[in-house]
Amino acid sequence: MTQSRTHTCGELRLANAGETVTLVGWMENIREVGNNFAFLVLRDFYGTTQVVIENEEMMNIVKPLNKESTISVTGIVRERTSKNPKLPTGDIEIAPTEITVLGRCRYNELPFEINHSRAADESQRLKYRYLDLRNPEVKANIILRCNVVSALRTAMTEHGFLEITTPILTASSPEGRRRSGERPEGARDYLVPARKHPGKFYALPQAPQQFKQLLMTAGFDRYFQIAPCFRDEDARGDRSPGEFYQMDMEMAFASQEDVFAVIEDVLPPIFAKYGTYNIASSAPFARIPYRQAMEEFGSDKPDLRIDLRVKDVTDILQNCGFGPFENNIVKAVPVSNCKLARKAVDKLCADVEVQAGQKPYWFKVDESGAIAGGIAKFINADEKTVEAVKSALSLEPNTLVFLSAGKREEAQKTAGVMRRMLGAACEGHMDKERYEFCWIVDFPMYEIGEESGELEFCHNPFSMPSGGMETLLKAERGEIDPLDILADQYDLVCNGVELSSGAVRNHDPEIMVKAFEMVRLGEDDVKAKFPAMYNAFCYGAPPHAGIAPGVDRMVMLLSGEESIREVIAFPMNKSAQDVMMDAPSKVTEAQLKELHIAVTEEE
Repeated sequence: MTQSRTHTCGELRLANAGETVTLVGWMENIREVGNNFAFLVLRDFYGTTQVVIENEEMMNIVKPLNKESTISVTGIVRERTSKNPKLPTGDIEIAPTEITVLGRCRYNELPFEINHSRAADESQRLKYRYLDLRNPEVKANIILRCNVVSALRTAMTEHGFLEITTPILTASSPEGRRRSGERPEGARDYLVPARKHPGKFYALPQAPQQFKQLLMTAGFDRYFQIAPCFRDEDARGDRSPGEFYQMDMEMAFASQEDVFAVIEDVLPPIFAKYGTYNIASSAPFARIPYRQAMEEFGSDKPDLRIDLRVKDVTDILQNCGFGPFENNIVKAVPVSNCKLARKAVDKLCADVEVQAGQKPYWFKVDESGAIAGGIAKFINADEKTVEAVKSALSLEPNTLVFLSAGKREEAQKTAGVMRRMLGAACEGHMDKERYEFCWIVDFPMYEIGEESGELEFCHNPFSMPSGGMETLLKAERGEIDPLDILADQYDLVCNGVELSSGAVRNHDPEIMVKAFEMVRLGEDDVKAKFPAMYNAFCYGAPPHAGIAPGVDRMVMLLSGEESIREVIAFPMNKSAQDVMMDAPSKVTEAQLKELHIAVTEEE
């Protein structure tokens, strides 16, 4: 006997008939069908087993109990007269000789029915998460997460990576120190006051970025860990506020190709084995340059399960007489064999506008081949325009065309939303039951800041600029536009979800300083912002590269869930609150005094 039982509630079969067994678990339900006669369902982590109450002694023990009380049942296994083929244990039942109450549920009513908890209000589910997790459907996501993490660890170890943990208490990052007014949508650090150093703070790491690069500089060859990361940022469907996990990895003397080879070997078997869909991209994954992705898909996170593409029709429609197109970039998404009713088209337009913040437009090619509906009258005003549009978009009868207009980035973004929504809404244009990976490569190193109007880093300042020092010097001399400098940076995307960003790192102090000089920062700024890493690189650093796929997002994709909170055991709500533990919460004046902190109320 182990853990007070001889078997689990999901283990017994007809071959066990006649055995005396002991089971423990929760009393999921009891149904009285006669005097001293009832059917009791006992549930544990592994499944359920039916217990048949047939005498007054056993009935007197279980009748006063509320559902979800824990009990121990000892009895004889016997064949059921009315079998349940839907249950693994549906051929047998237990005739109890002894029932012991282990833990009483004191409440007559539960906050929600355990097996229907997913239909309950989310705030109730999070407040009583320990009850929610008793639901086998909810628990299955956590089991899946455990299996995926175990598989990731095994695969990385087999590829020669060492699992090394990095500090949780560290220094505040330059990104985390941004004033709230500078970048309100950005992530901020979680700060931890240092009791022994009044007025100073630790920060929880937004990622182990600097530590893993320091490990490469320290002579380690292949590093990984399932790393906890902490970012004070707003929640989304695919992003949990506060805490998340990533499979962090880094390789010394490595290139982009080395990183791609590892990821393309590790992830597809895991997705094929544990995913809701059993088809996953095989190596090599498609590689799409950033600018091409924005032009063809309207997104740097394209869902390749959708066969639709974005087309540029600016030259054809900019001067067709339709006001919103004048002096703007115009993008089109044609959908062949589309038979959506006008009501469905109008709803799609409204949904796109909500998602993109820009109004879409449309027309269709009807069964006779004529352009009709939406903005058709502006196109039909000129026969040359009609022919040019049909030729450019290869239009056939029963084709729906959605259009976006605005500045280039606005038109691209709206087109990307149109493509995604049309793919899901129009039959035959999305092969949903598969995992399609791709790499987005050749990101721009710099961009013009929306607020500053000056050159800024576009993504990761630690990325190596393509072409190294020579490229930066050409930009400095005015021979090339800094906006044309590409970074050795890459994103891993699966089914329209960004799983990870990675890069070949800038390991050369001279190149690093020159890269920062492009955005009006000098060597002293680099030393001040990244002292440990800059100093380490001055002692000879290897070229190195890495990536960090998000574990939470990965499991979300594998489970087919829409919300990332469904794959986290104890998630926060959208407002970064743990309603079960009442966190964040106030602390005592004594605690604050010990930390030399005074809390002031906002006026």
